[in-house]
Amino acid sequence: MSWMRGPLLAFDLETTGTDVETDRIVTAAVVRLDPDGAVAAERTWLLDPGVAIPEQASAIHGISTEHARAHGRPAAAAVEEIAAAVAEGLRSGTPLVVMNARYDLSLLDRECRRYAVASVSERLGEAPSPVIDPLVIDKHVDKYRKGRRALYALCAHYGVSLDDAHDARADAVAAARVVRRLGETHRPVGRMPLADLHDLQVRAAAEQSVSLQAYLRRTADPAAVVEPSWPLIPRSR
Repeated sequence: MSWMRGPLLAFDLETTGTDVETDRIVTAAVVRLDPDGAVAAERTWLLDPGVAIPEQASAIHGISTEHARAHGRPAAAAVEEIAAAVAEGLRSGTPLVVMNARYDLSLLDRECRRYAVASVSERLGEAPSPVIDPLVIDKHVDKYRKGRRALYALCAHYGVSLDDAHDARADAVAAARVVRRLGETHRPVGRMPLADLHDLQVRAAAEQSVSLQAYLRRTADPAAVVEPSWPLIPRSR
């Protein structure tokens, strides 16, 4: 049976910044979608990240330091619950949809290390799999299309509604719906066994990183380095 005919688990984070090694989770969502795209179950979290939320980040997701401190859960307890929810979904065999998985899954992994809780990989005994990343797949199947590849742009391209961008729940749901449309549009992807699709993305993400790194070295920074690993950036020692 095609993965498009089964349920999907979608995961998204809003954070204090873009560095997986130092930034923190502010909000998170884990949402299960039925085959028809309807939301079957959901969990959301608001965290007190324990650090000030930069104004630039607050302007994107709308959560201020003061709001997070007043209403957010203690980060350690919330990170434990988020990692457990993601691992539980993957353990059930449900594919995990994550837009730009390399970022969200790696940041969650670093938060687990920060608070000394078991990571998703440690709970599963292996790296998270199967993961479906609409960013990686779209770049692979339509590599020469001009324009942005952010979630809002993919939603527009594939005809998916995104009513509350940068809300973790809304972004998670939209990413899962984009993946279904992507699979319908590019039938070889939609028919591919999940293990093969996951392996394809490992290769595609590495190729995309090599291409971006070469471009940056030509045009901006001769020493630019773009991480090739997917869906999880290895921890540094």
